[in-house]
Amino acid sequence: MKFLITGGAGFIGSHLADELINGGHEVIVLDNLSTGRLENVSHLGKGRNFELVVGTILNENLVDKLIEKSDVIFHLAAAVGVELIVKKPLESLTTNIRGSEIVLEMTERYHKKILITSTSEIYGKNINGPLKEDDDRILGSPLKTRWSYSTAKAVDEMLAYVYWKQMQVPSIIVRLFNTVGPRQTGAYGMVLPRFVEQALKNEPITIYGSGKQSRCFIHVTDVVKTLVKLIGNQNAVGEVFNVGSQEEVTIEQLANEVIRITKSSSKLVYIPYEKAYEEGFEDMQRRVPDTNKINKLIGFKPAYSLKEIIEDIVKHRQ
Repeated sequence: MKFLITGGAGFIGSHLADELINGGHEVIVLDNLSTGRLENVSHLGKGRNFELVVGTILNENLVDKLIEKSDVIFHLAAAVGVELIVKKPLESLTTNIRGSEIVLEMTERYHKKILITSTSEIYGKNINGPLKEDDDRILGSPLKTRWSYSTAKAVDEMLAYVYWKQMQVPSIIVRLFNTVGPRQTGAYGMVLPRFVEQALKNEPITIYGSGKQSRCFIHVTDVVKTLVKLIGNQNAVGEVFNVGSQEEVTIEQLANEVIRITKSSSKLVYIPYEKAYEEGFEDMQRRVPDTNKINKLIGFKPAYSLKEIIEDIVKHRQ
């Protein structure tokens, strides 16, 4: 089959391209290289199985052309990362809402199948857990840019669901919980690659906030294998799924584990949110996925432990 991956030169998208090509498929990647990188896909060359198109999902004519000649669409293109969202809120909203709208319009035009990646940010400040797909969203004020990404991705989900219900576009929604691994950069607020980079240089490891906030991290290989399974499962259409690990860790514990694995002399330094991001910044204190739904459908279970994830990132950074 021929797959289109929007945002395919990014961290997750490039691993997905690898997985599909290794499975014997053809891949077209559309990426504007704002956060994606050529080096992520340069090893794929320019053979008959791979094509890189540098452009934006806001270009309607380009998206139209690429979707027309593809069989299935993986829509990963988005403005992501807390730092990017805070620094460029208007650009982020436009990309995440209008861009997804264009992709869905063209997907419906040519009657194609689509999987849209959403985010655990959807749940906002809901600290209950593990979080189920139909749990409530709890957000702060719409005037706080922290919540613009969550709101934009919620609109994406609504659009995908309505296109399925009203226009019969076979769509699947996946909420990713802190995907990490090789090729991920810490440049946009991603915590684990930043910690590893600081530890390898024996620099202070900077923790934003108290460090008591907890997260669950999943290896990108586990994620892309899951995305491929879902796109091939007809029972996934019209549904939303959490994809993440249930190995919960505080950010402070994560930093100490990175120090232990890298044998670093780094010390922990705590930075208030208002200095790291902006005045009045709000964070969620806990985020753990309930994965029973996807487990029942495809037998989902992450293969990588947190220790193995950190070791793999360190290996690729050294």
